[in-house]
Amino acid sequence: AEYADPVRRMILLHKEHAAYGLAGPLGEALAGAIRVGLRRGGRTILVPVPSRPAVVRARGHDPTARLTRAAAAVLRSLDEDVAVRPLLRQRDVVADQAGLTSAERAANLADRMAVRVGPLRRLARRGRPLTAIVCDDVLTTGSTAREAQRALESVGLGVAAICCVAATRRRVPLPK
Repeated sequence: AEYADPVRRMILLHKEHAAYGLAGPLGEALAGAIRVGLRRGGRTILVPVPSRPAVVRARGHDPTARLTRAAAAVLRSLDEDVAVRPLLRQRDVVADQAGLTSAERAANLADRMAVRVGPLRRLARRGRPLTAIVCDDVLTTGSTAREAQRALESVGLGVAAICCVAATRRRVPLPK
């Protein structure tokens, strides 16, 4: 959906005000996007984009992980072979992205995500073909999604798609 009301308001209520009841409908929207990116013939790992640890502590929950789990429940009810694995972590302190330009967001996130080795090893031991789908609540410039994809692909995990609940409309400056 476009990141505009009422979807915008639902995401913000869920994210900033712990309106957990909204995880269901937002998760259903995310599941719809994920279904388009699913590949047959192996398990799909849904990888939520990690929030900054300080933000998770302040909010009391990780909204993107919650939405991804809700989406996975919907998909499993449709007999899709999906699992949620929080494979990514933020390596360094990342500034809040709000108000940054596209170039500033990309620089802010460059090489800031890494794959958590323990969970990746457990997945690899199972010997099943895996693909990943990166999951986020809102796509603004794509910088966060690209960094998540880079980190996963740097350890050999293929990314089939990047899915989100909503995306901002791209603003292009008018020619002078």
